Amino acid sequence: MEPALIGTRLASAAIGPILRKLLVSDGPGAGLTGRSEKVRLSSLVSFRGEKRTLTEKDVRKLAGTLVGRSAEGPGERPFPADETEAVTDALATTLLALGELDMDDVQAVRLGHTALALRLRAAAPAPDGLSTDSVRYLESMTEWACLHILDFFTQRSTFVARSLVEQTRGQSELIAKLDEVIRRVPRAEARDAEFERRYLAHLAKKHGRLTIYGVDLRDAPEKWPLDVAYLSLEATGGPARENPWAGLDTGTAAYADIRAAVHPGAPLGGRADRILARHDKVLLRGAAGSGKTTLVQWLAVSAARADAPAGDGNADDMAYLHHRIPFVLPLRALTRHGERLPSPDRFLSAVDCPLSPPDGWADRVLAAGRGLVLVDGIDEIPEAERDRARRWLRDLLDAYDGNRWLVTSRPTAVSDDWLASDGFAELTLAAMSAAEVATFVRRWHRAAGPAAAPYEQPLLDALRTTADVAQLATSPLMCGLICALHHGRRGFLPRGRKALYEAALAMLLSRRDRERDMGTPYGIDLGDAPQIQLIQRLAYWLTLNGRTAMDRAHAESVVREAVPAITEAAGYDPGAVFTHLLHRSGLLREPTADTVDFVHRTFQDYLAAKALVDRWDIGVLVRHAADDQWEDVIRMAVGHARPRECAEIFDELLKAADEAPGRRTRLRVLVVAATALDHATEVAPEIRGRILARTAEVSPPHGPEEARELAAAGRAVLDLLPGPEGLDDEAALGVTTTATHIMDDASLPYLARFTEHTSLPVRSQLMWGWSRFETVRYAEEIIARLDPADLDFTLGSDEQAAEVVRLGMRPARLDLRAGLTRDGMALLRETIEGAQHLRAAGSLVGLLAPLLARNRLKSLTLLGRAEGGPAFLHHLTGLTSLDIDSAVDLSAEDWGAIASMDELGSLFVTAGSLRSVPESLRLPRTTFLVLDFHDASVPLDAVARAFPGLSDLYLMSSPAAAVHDLAPLASLPQLGGVIALGSRITGAEHLAPTVRIHT
Repeated sequence: MEPALIGTRLASAAIGPILRKLLVSDGPGAGLTGRSEKVRLSSLVSFRGEKRTLTEKDVRKLAGTLVGRSAEGPGERPFPADETEAVTDALATTLLALGELDMDDVQAVRLGHTALALRLRAAAPAPDGLSTDSVRYLESMTEWACLHILDFFTQRSTFVARSLVEQTRGQSELIAKLDEVIRRVPRAEARDAEFERRYLAHLAKKHGRLTIYGVDLRDAPEKWPLDVAYLSLEATGGPARENPWAGLDTGTAAYADIRAAVHPGAPLGGRADRILARHDKVLLRGAAGSGKTTLVQWLAVSAARADAPAGDGNADDMAYLHHRIPFVLPLRALTRHGERLPSPDRFLSAVDCPLSPPDGWADRVLAAGRGLVLVDGIDEIPEAERDRARRWLRDLLDAYDGNRWLVTSRPTAVSDDWLASDGFAELTLAAMSAAEVATFVRRWHRAAGPAAAPYEQPLLDALRTTADVAQLATSPLMCGLICALHHGRRGFLPRGRKALYEAALAMLLSRRDRERDMGTPYGIDLGDAPQIQLIQRLAYWLTLNGRTAMDRAHAESVVREAVPAITEAAGYDPGAVFTHLLHRSGLLREPTADTVDFVHRTFQDYLAAKALVDRWDIGVLVRHAADDQWEDVIRMAVGHARPRECAEIFDELLKAADEAPGRRTRLRVLVVAATALDHATEVAPEIRGRILARTAEVSPPHGPEEARELAAAGRAVLDLLPGPEGLDDEAALGVTTTATHIMDDASLPYLARFTEHTSLPVRSQLMWGWSRFETVRYAEEIIARLDPADLDFTLGSDEQAAEVVRLGMRPARLDLRAGLTRDGMALLRETIEGAQHLRAAGSLVGLLAPLLARNRLKSLTLLGRAEGGPAFLHHLTGLTSLDIDSAVDLSAEDWGAIASMDELGSLFVTAGSLRSVPESLRLPRTTFLVLDFHDASVPLDAVARAFPGLSDLYLMSSPAAAVHDLAPLASLPQLGGVIALGSRITGAEHLAPTVRIHT
């Protein structure tokens, strides 16, 4: 019989008083005083304890009453009549068991009536000899009685208070247990933070030292600390920002003003280590040995170390990388065995990082936009694999926003705009200027120790007076070799590139161990020639297979196969010979335990070229004439070849140019041929003339990339460049770009023809080329003759500043770069005070502030983080245009300084700066506003509030997925135009029909 059925026979009003007699009367409080904090069931029943009011006999009478009343009524009896007394005894025994249960009232209620009935029946003796119906009746009656007993418990005045106390206690116990679990198992955030501390320390140690080739002499360290060795070079490119007015009606004064504010013609570039402060995605090109990998190391270390050194600039210049997590991904290592490029969870294991991150750590870093992804060496994987690498990169970009991305490559490894559609700015590492070469030479001799000091000044003199030496010293690699050879040969240098490499190989192969008194650690004593013969086999295999690294086992097998044929090596154990070459030649290294590569790609190219000429694989050379990985190999092969062999190589290259499928491929082949001319020891005039004539057919160049390629052919190209007569502005810019990249004084007479050109980009190119030439002569022949109209005078060194002052120039527009020191700024005091338009590196603000107090500037552009912030702007109340081109957002205090500019008409800031605009701030005279979206979209409510007079708004550099809601701008009565190129917009329907919108 179910409890519900029993309830139809026993009304609660009738049975309740019977069951209530089993319990003691109610009492106040929560049960927290007295001997026990808990109210046990034994203290709640009336038939237990010294003050009991019922005996067991009384309980049996109550049970008999319950049984009798439930058996009454219509219908069949719930159990046989002859078992009534036995059923009553069993029910009484069960009810008496209530006093035996070890629990309190709160616990009983938490159990529920069904579970409590089970506990009672288990505590009481089992009924013996009863029928099935009687047993079922007892089960049902016990449940029904428990239902009423629990109801009585919950009605007691102390129950609610006690249950709350128990609940609180339970929660406290649970919290304590959870805290203990958390203590023993750290949270994901804590695990991530601890791992990042270890990972960043590992990166700082791994990449914090740099090998400078040639600094391996007696008493000199094999590696320099990076903050001593690093030399900040310049990165150059085309226009810094896309022209948002292309195809638009730009005749109005409004668009002229905003165009001036945005500087679409300003150069894209500056200090290479600052490029990621201005652009979140960069493809950086650079020749072999130009410092691409060193830059990657520098960026990684700057991000990894909170106290990152400043290199050649202000320490704050690298602050934009703090809190970024670097991932250094050299493609040559990621694909050395033909593996698939890694997903973020394999970034560390793919580069053999010994640390194991928490599960999902890399994904969390990138998803939060905290990553600094450094992909080094697109050119170091085969051309057929580069599209796959681009797809891999695009997948990462699609999945993760807000990170910084740098991809490096040799200049011609990938086509123009290879990543432009993905938002990458494309720049090129500039060749070292004369000032940078001098700085490098001084640092090299300081690191090489006291014995090298006497050779420093003679080498500096040779670089200034000997054209052959100066032409070779264009990259850190070549400068290091020149310094080492000049020192090792007691002040004498080999002439020409081939002789320089031969001397460098001799220094690395044998003199290195001799000068360090190393003897023969592996029992192998070989001359230079047999070592070169063996090592060039490895270079040949790598180049032929489009690789820069190979399995250690395969490298050893190549050497083992070659040793018996090398007379001087045949008597040695081939395995020992391989070990000697690997550890003592100075040319090979083990980036991992199972791979081998060359210490620098240049040595691989040089020895591969020698092997190709020795084998006379001219067909292989020509088939790769348009392959960027083979450009240096072909040039060096010409250097190794004899005159007859040179003539055959050049003939085959010209045939390859004739058969090229397009202009760009033809240009590449011709430039390779033209640049190889200087490597040949003997070339017939007729062959030289044919090559130069064919190269002239692709002049003037189309675009900056072609211009730089053409410049690689050297000074001979100058005779092939036309103009300025008969050239339109675009062609004039192409030829001047070419000439400014031919760092030879012979370029100056040609460039001087363009000093009064009407095109501002042409004259700007002449200004930007200054740093590549001797300062004084270029200033006299080019800078002093430039038409200054609308031209920014770019000054990046104290020497340039001195020339501007010496020549009495007072330009209205100045562009001051980070290379200037306090002395240079002091020289420019009057020049700065007289300028009306100023662009300046943020690191110069501390020097500029006192000079600007008396200045009547009309426009100011700050490039990079301003030292001490823009508080000094309080002095510049007459500014009409302000451009703070920095990855750092403005603070409320900064906005206060800007608010003091009563005449400010145009303003350029990061979009994130809107978050800190004070509620009360108003700039009613600002009519043109440019917002640079580095990472994500920012609501435009602050624009409508702070700029009530706004007429034109430009939302630039937005991520492709950004969505801008223009609805808040509906309150601007004078709004005339919104430009949001590359972004999606909503809310345009709220704007007036007269507002021009361009997306």
